[in-house]
Amino acid sequence: MVRYKAVISYDGTLFAGFQRQTKERSVQEELEKTLERLNSGRPVKVHGAGRTDSGVHAYGQVIHFDLSQVRDEEKLRFGLDTQSPGDIDVVSVQQVSDDFHARYNPHSKTYEFLVDTGRPKNPMMRAYATHFPYAVDLGTMQEAMADLVGTHDFTGFTASGSSVQNKVRTITEAKVERDVKTGFLVFTFSGNGFLYKQVRNMVGTLLKIGNARMPVSQIKTILETKDRSLAGPTAAGNGLYLKEITYE
Repeated sequence: MVRYKAVISYDGTLFAGFQRQTKERSVQEELEKTLERLNSGRPVKVHGAGRTDSGVHAYGQVIHFDLSQVRDEEKLRFGLDTQSPGDIDVVSVQQVSDDFHARYNPHSKTYEFLVDTGRPKNPMMRAYATHFPYAVDLGTMQEAMADLVGTHDFTGFTASGSSVQNKVRTITEAKVERDVKTGFLVFTFSGNGFLYKQVRNMVGTLLKIGNARMPVSQIKTILETKDRSLAGPTAAGNGLYLKEITYE
Protein backbone atom coordinates (compact mmCIF):
# COMPACT_ATOMS: atom_id res chain seq x y z
CA MET A 1 0.00 0.00 0.00
CA VAL A 2 1.09 3.57 -0.74
CA ARG A 3 0.22 6.39 1.67
CA TYR A 4 -0.79 9.87 0.55
CA LYS A 5 -1.23 13.09 2.48
CA ALA A 6 -3.63 15.71 1.15
CA VAL A 7 -4.49 19.25 2.14
CA ILE A 8 -8.16 20.05 1.58
CA SER A 9 -10.46 23.00 2.04
CA TYR A 10 -14.22 22.94 2.32
CA ASP A 11 -17.32 25.02 2.87
CA GLY A 12 -18.84 23.41 5.95
CA THR A 13 -22.32 24.91 5.52
CA LEU A 14 -23.98 21.76 4.18
CA PHE A 15 -21.90 19.26 6.14
CA ALA A 16 -22.70 17.74 9.54
CA GLY A 17 -18.95 17.92 10.20
CA PHE A 18 -15.78 16.29 8.92
CA GLN A 19 -16.30 12.87 10.49
CA ARG A 20 -18.55 10.28 8.86
CA GLN A 21 -22.09 10.34 10.24
CA THR A 22 -24.75 7.64 10.26
CA LYS A 23 -27.40 9.53 8.30
CA GLU A 24 -25.98 13.00 7.64
CA ARG A 25 -23.56 14.29 5.03
CA SER A 26 -19.88 14.51 6.03
CA VAL A 27 -16.61 15.55 4.40
CA GLN A 28 -14.99 12.20 5.20
CA GLU A 29 -17.76 10.22 3.50
CA GLU A 30 -17.71 12.35 0.34
CA LEU A 31 -13.94 11.96 0.00
CA GLU A 32 -14.13 8.22 0.60
CA LYS A 33 -16.77 7.86 -2.10
CA THR A 34 -14.59 9.74 -4.59
CA LEU A 35 -11.46 7.77 -3.68
CA GLU A 36 -13.33 4.50 -4.06
CA ARG A 37 -14.19 5.46 -7.64
CA LEU A 38 -10.57 6.44 -8.30
CA ASN A 39 -9.38 3.17 -6.73
CA SER A 40 -11.29 0.89 -9.13
CA GLY A 41 -14.18 0.39 -6.73
CA ARG A 42 -12.07 -0.68 -3.76
CA PRO A 43 -12.93 1.08 -0.47
CA VAL A 44 -10.48 3.70 0.85
CA LYS A 45 -10.41 4.89 4.46
CA VAL A 46 -9.74 8.61 4.98
CA HIS A 47 -8.10 9.78 8.21
CA GLY A 48 -8.35 13.45 9.18
CA ALA A 49 -6.11 15.56 11.38
CA GLY A 50 -9.12 16.76 13.32
CA ARG A 51 -12.90 16.70 13.47
CA THR A 52 -14.59 19.94 12.54
CA ASP A 53 -18.19 20.33 13.71
CA SER A 54 -21.35 20.98 11.73
CA GLY A 55 -21.12 24.23 9.74
CA VAL A 56 -17.40 24.72 10.44
CA HIS A 57 -15.17 25.50 7.46
CA ALA A 58 -11.57 24.67 6.55
CA TYR A 59 -8.82 26.19 4.45
CA GLY A 60 -6.16 23.66 5.41
CA GLN A 61 -7.53 20.42 6.78
CA VAL A 62 -5.06 17.53 6.39
CA ILE A 63 -6.01 13.95 5.59
CA HIS A 64 -4.18 10.76 4.70
CA PHE A 65 -5.25 7.61 2.88
CA ASP A 66 -3.69 4.47 1.38
CA LEU A 67 -3.92 3.32 -2.22
CA SER A 68 -2.84 0.00 -3.70
CA GLN A 69 -0.31 1.51 -6.11
CA VAL A 70 1.79 4.60 -6.78
CA ARG A 71 -0.07 7.44 -8.51
CA ASP A 72 1.12 10.65 -10.11
CA GLU A 73 0.54 13.20 -7.36
CA GLU A 74 -0.91 15.98 -9.53
CA LYS A 75 -3.16 13.63 -11.49
CA LEU A 76 -4.41 12.17 -8.22
CA ARG A 77 -5.02 15.65 -6.78
CA PHE A 78 -6.83 16.73 -9.95
CA GLY A 79 -9.03 13.63 -10.01
CA LEU A 80 -9.89 13.86 -6.34
CA ASP A 81 -10.60 17.57 -6.66
CA THR A 82 -12.75 17.48 -9.79
CA GLN A 83 -14.73 14.37 -8.85
CA SER A 84 -15.51 15.51 -5.29
CA PRO A 85 -18.51 17.79 -4.62
CA GLY A 86 -18.11 21.49 -5.33
CA ASP A 87 -17.93 22.44 -1.67
CA ILE A 88 -14.69 20.44 -1.26
CA ASP A 89 -11.39 21.52 -2.82
CA VAL A 90 -8.22 19.44 -2.85
CA VAL A 91 -5.28 21.84 -2.52
CA SER A 92 -2.38 19.38 -2.68
CA VAL A 93 -1.51 15.67 -2.61
CA GLN A 94 1.86 14.13 -1.83
CA GLN A 95 3.17 10.65 -1.19
CA VAL A 96 4.39 10.20 2.39
CA SER A 97 6.00 7.48 4.47
CA ASP A 98 3.89 4.58 5.69
CA ASP A 99 4.15 5.76 9.30
CA PHE A 100 2.71 9.22 8.65
CA HIS A 101 -0.62 9.78 10.40
CA ALA A 102 -2.59 12.99 9.88
CA ARG A 103 -3.97 12.94 13.41
CA TYR A 104 -1.23 11.41 15.54
CA ASN A 105 1.95 12.90 14.09
CA PRO A 106 2.95 15.95 16.20
CA HIS A 107 1.51 19.10 14.69
CA SER A 108 0.21 22.59 15.36
CA LYS A 109 -3.22 23.85 14.33
CA THR A 110 -4.30 27.39 13.54
CA TYR A 111 -7.95 28.41 13.66
CA GLU A 112 -9.58 31.66 12.56
CA PHE A 113 -12.93 32.91 13.74
CA LEU A 114 -14.84 35.68 11.92
CA VAL A 115 -17.36 37.87 13.72
CA ASP A 116 -19.65 40.30 11.92
CA THR A 117 -20.39 43.19 14.32
CA GLY A 118 -22.42 45.12 11.76
CA ARG A 119 -25.93 46.37 12.35
CA PRO A 120 -27.51 44.96 10.26
CA LYS A 121 -25.36 41.94 9.43
CA ASN A 122 -23.97 41.22 5.98
CA PRO A 123 -26.51 38.71 4.58
CA MET A 124 -23.99 37.36 2.06
CA MET A 125 -21.77 36.24 4.94
CA ARG A 126 -24.45 34.74 7.18
CA ALA A 127 -22.99 31.23 6.73
CA TYR A 128 -19.38 32.38 7.02
CA ALA A 129 -19.25 34.81 9.96
CA THR A 130 -20.98 34.79 13.35
CA HIS A 131 -23.14 37.86 13.96
CA PHE A 132 -22.57 39.85 17.17
CA PRO A 133 -24.25 43.27 16.74
CA TYR A 134 -22.87 44.90 19.88
CA ALA A 135 -20.07 47.32 20.60
CA VAL A 136 -16.80 45.66 21.61
CA ASP A 137 -13.50 47.08 22.78
CA LEU A 138 -10.63 45.54 20.84
CA GLY A 139 -7.99 46.50 23.38
CA THR A 140 -9.88 44.85 26.23
CA MET A 141 -10.17 41.59 24.32
CA GLN A 142 -6.50 41.69 23.33
CA GLU A 143 -5.53 42.18 26.96
CA ALA A 144 -7.69 39.25 28.05
CA MET A 145 -6.36 36.96 25.32
CA ALA A 146 -2.84 37.19 26.70
CA ASP A 147 -3.98 34.91 29.54
CA LEU A 148 -4.79 32.15 27.03
CA VAL A 149 -1.23 31.89 25.74
CA GLY A 150 0.85 29.14 27.32
CA THR A 151 0.16 25.66 28.66
CA HIS A 152 -3.09 25.40 30.63
CA ASP A 153 -5.86 23.02 31.62
CA PHE A 154 -8.71 24.20 29.38
CA THR A 155 -11.48 22.26 31.13
CA GLY A 156 -13.41 25.50 31.65
CA PHE A 157 -13.56 26.05 27.90
CA THR A 158 -14.59 22.49 26.97
CA ALA A 159 -18.15 21.65 25.97
CA SER A 160 -19.94 18.87 27.79
CA GLY A 161 -19.77 15.55 26.00
CA SER A 162 -16.02 15.55 25.52
CA SER A 163 -14.51 12.14 26.25
CA VAL A 164 -10.93 13.45 26.35
CA GLN A 165 -9.35 12.91 29.78
CA ASN A 166 -6.28 15.13 29.44
CA LYS A 167 -7.47 18.69 28.87
CA VAL A 168 -4.06 20.34 29.04
CA ARG A 169 -3.15 22.14 25.82
CA THR A 170 -0.60 24.73 24.74
CA ILE A 171 -1.66 27.87 22.88
CA THR A 172 1.21 29.63 21.14
CA GLU A 173 -0.75 32.52 19.61
CA ALA A 174 -4.03 34.25 20.45
CA LYS A 175 -4.95 37.53 18.83
CA VAL A 176 -7.87 39.55 17.48
CA GLU A 177 -7.86 42.21 14.79
CA ARG A 178 -10.47 44.13 12.85
CA ASP A 179 -10.37 43.62 9.10
CA VAL A 180 -10.16 47.07 7.52
CA LYS A 181 -12.10 46.00 4.42
CA THR A 182 -15.01 44.09 5.93
CA GLY A 183 -15.04 45.51 9.45
CA PHE A 184 -15.23 41.94 10.76
CA LEU A 185 -13.36 40.85 13.86
CA VAL A 186 -10.77 38.16 13.04
CA PHE A 187 -9.72 35.96 15.97
CA THR A 188 -6.66 33.74 15.47
CA PHE A 189 -5.60 30.86 17.73
CA SER A 190 -2.61 28.55 17.23
CA GLY A 191 -1.63 25.62 19.41
CA ASN A 192 -0.77 21.95 19.71
CA GLY A 193 -4.42 20.93 19.90
CA PHE A 194 -7.88 22.16 20.81
CA LEU A 195 -10.68 20.52 22.78
CA TYR A 196 -14.28 20.03 21.73
CA LYS A 197 -15.73 23.49 20.97
CA GLN A 198 -12.82 25.13 22.81
CA VAL A 199 -12.26 27.86 20.22
CA ARG A 200 -15.97 28.69 20.03
CA ASN A 201 -16.19 28.87 23.84
CA MET A 202 -13.14 31.13 24.03
CA VAL A 203 -14.60 33.46 21.39
CA GLY A 204 -17.97 33.57 23.16
CA THR A 205 -16.21 34.56 26.38
CA LEU A 206 -13.99 37.16 24.72
CA LEU A 207 -16.97 38.83 23.06
CA LYS A 208 -18.63 39.24 26.45
CA ILE A 209 -15.40 40.68 27.83
CA GLY A 210 -15.17 43.07 24.88
CA ASN A 211 -18.76 44.12 25.50
CA ALA A 212 -17.94 44.81 29.20
CA ARG A 213 -20.27 42.06 30.43
CA MET A 214 -17.33 40.18 31.90
CA PRO A 215 -14.11 41.52 33.47
CA VAL A 216 -10.74 41.30 31.70
CA SER A 217 -9.65 38.85 34.40
CA GLN A 218 -12.40 36.35 33.48
CA ILE A 219 -10.11 34.22 31.28
CA LYS A 220 -7.70 33.75 34.16
CA THR A 221 -10.59 32.91 36.51
CA ILE A 222 -11.96 30.25 34.16
CA LEU A 223 -8.56 28.64 33.73
CA GLU A 224 -7.96 28.57 37.47
CA THR A 225 -11.41 27.26 38.49
CA LYS A 226 -11.93 24.96 35.44
CA ASP A 227 -15.61 25.97 35.67
CA ARG A 228 -17.42 25.99 32.30
CA SER A 229 -20.37 27.92 33.80
CA LEU A 230 -18.11 30.96 34.25
CA ALA A 231 -17.33 31.15 30.52
CA GLY A 232 -19.43 32.82 27.86
CA PRO A 233 -21.82 31.11 25.44
CA THR A 234 -20.57 28.87 22.65
CA ALA A 235 -20.19 31.02 19.54
CA ALA A 236 -21.93 29.66 16.44
CA GLY A 237 -19.82 27.38 14.26
CA ASN A 238 -20.39 29.28 11.01
CA GLY A 239 -17.58 31.73 11.85
CA LEU A 240 -14.94 29.08 12.52
CA TYR A 241 -12.24 28.08 10.02
CA LEU A 242 -9.49 25.47 10.36
CA LYS A 243 -6.84 27.61 8.69
CA GLU A 244 -3.63 25.61 8.76
CA ILE A 245 -1.95 22.49 10.17
CA THR A 246 1.84 22.41 10.47
CA TYR A 247 3.70 19.17 11.16
CA GLU A 248 6.97 18.99 13.08
